[in-house]
Amino acid sequence: MIRTSIFITAAALIISSCNNPGNKELNSQTKSSETQSDSTSGYASVNGLKMYYEIHGTGAPLVLIHGGGSTIQTTFGRVLHDFAKTHKVIAVEMQAHGHTADIDRPLSFQQDADDIAELLKQLNINKADIFGFSNGASTTLEFAIRHPELTNRIIVASTFYKKAGAPDWFWDMMSKPTFEGMPQPLKDAYLKINPDTSALHRMYERDVTRMQSFPDISDEQIKSIKAPAFIITGDRDVTTPEHVAEMHRLISNSRLAIIPGGHGDYMGEVTTPQDSILIAATVSMINKFLSEPITK
Repeated sequence: MIRTSIFITAAALIISSCNNPGNKELNSQTKSSETQSDSTSGYASVNGLKMYYEIHGTGAPLVLIHGGGSTIQTTFGRVLHDFAKTHKVIAVEMQAHGHTADIDRPLSFQQDADDIAELLKQLNINKADIFGFSNGASTTLEFAIRHPELTNRIIVASTFYKKAGAPDWFWDMMSKPTFEGMPQPLKDAYLKINPDTSALHRMYERDVTRMQSFPDISDEQIKSIKAPAFIITGDRDVTTPEHVAEMHRLISNSRLAIIPGGHGDYMGEVTTPQDSILIAATVSMINKFLSEPITK
């Protein structure tokens, strides 16, 4: 029997370079003694995109996919090195985000998934765990659907697979967005990497356009995901608890955690308060999920 379970709040409480054109070439970076010493970064040419990625730690491969308007550090900066203690973390920056420049093609979650699949092939990684937050979680769902042979487990954090899964206030906000409304920490992080303000505006516009035309994933496609899945959301997140419960029901080998808080509070995304106990609980739950045997 396939085992599924729901983690509730009490369980959570105990328990965000140098350009190198080579496809597989890595550019070593020195880290402080407080972080992982075995860390590298580089660029890979994938499907016409020069994608930036970092590798931290050793062990089973774990891919981290950031949210919209974000970078590796703004999404995963407070948890990345915790995961690198036990995993080979491959953290990526997607088209138009962070170190990865934009190119002349639309943004889509399907294309992002294909870009990551190509990166893994170039890195000679046959199968990986995939952890996506927000837009990155939408990419993670597409990755599991489009590339099941490369998918070991998935962690889907703070996303929806249908427009109806987000509350009305979210779509009201998306109907009249303003660049001024973009969180300043996200702007600052982008400009620290790339001081081109026009590129920052372009990234913002592209992310908004993608969300305004958000494509539903069918129930049949969600059901087709056979990889073990851990679905995480806040109870005041951009998706409704009812929607994530439905996703949990459709993905046969899945678990669900609904944690008090907003978008990314539970993992310390840069725009959220830093609750070290809550962040540690989330890392503990994810590590437990990643360490369990895969059941069919």
